[in-house]
Amino acid sequence: MTSLEIIPITGIGEVRPGDDLANLIVEADTEIRDGDCLVITQKVVSKAENRLVDIDPNNPLSHKPLVEQESVRILRRRGELIISQTEHGFVCANAGIDLSNVERGQAALLPIDSDRSARGVKDRLKARADLDVAIIVSDTFGRPWRRGVTDVAIGCAGIGAIVDLRGTTDAHGRELMVTEVAAVDEIAAAADLVMGKSEGIAVAIVRGLPSEWFRPGSVVDEIVRDPADDLFR
Repeated sequence: MTSLEIIPITGIGEVRPGDDLANLIVEADTEIRDGDCLVITQKVVSKAENRLVDIDPNNPLSHKPLVEQESVRILRRRGELIISQTEHGFVCANAGIDLSNVERGQAALLPIDSDRSARGVKDRLKARADLDVAIIVSDTFGRPWRRGVTDVAIGCAGIGAIVDLRGTTDAHGRELMVTEVAAVDEIAAAADLVMGKSEGIAVAIVRGLPSEWFRPGSVVDEIVRDPADDLFR
């Protein structure tokens, strides 16, 4: 890989339940090329799939029962913050439930199956515009032991979740024994640099990724560490 381009797609506008994201993307940008990877924020996927729930707009804690509902396990509580594990296997704050960039009095839940969501957009872009691209659904997560948030992948289609470098050699010729790169997380974080948290840009093109990273059948679950191998859970 010599260089990458990260290009925001503007002009999509407000996404509403029932909208076809592939159509919105094609209508907003005709410069997408075969071999591109599109990163789509979870929020617009959840909106299009009507994963919106009414809450009491006058009660700042009215979404907390939803956190319990969307969690399979509560790991930690501190004040109003809950760290929980979702049915997807993600460990995150408040089961990924978000109140930002939605109408007052609503909360956005994570998509039921973000890999399926990504495959749906990928397939419709192929049918609608004959585009062969990869899709990543991204969301903003915090990280243990580090301040600040970053975007990670919660769904993917057409691109490997993990790039396995085991068996290759480093710059000094030493064989790599354990190195696996969470490629979709790195791509999601890179795309967020042009989307921002308040810019209203929900889709970005990442262009120039190695062709060997693109492969069918990969799912984000490949990144989720098995509890038996998790020293911190």
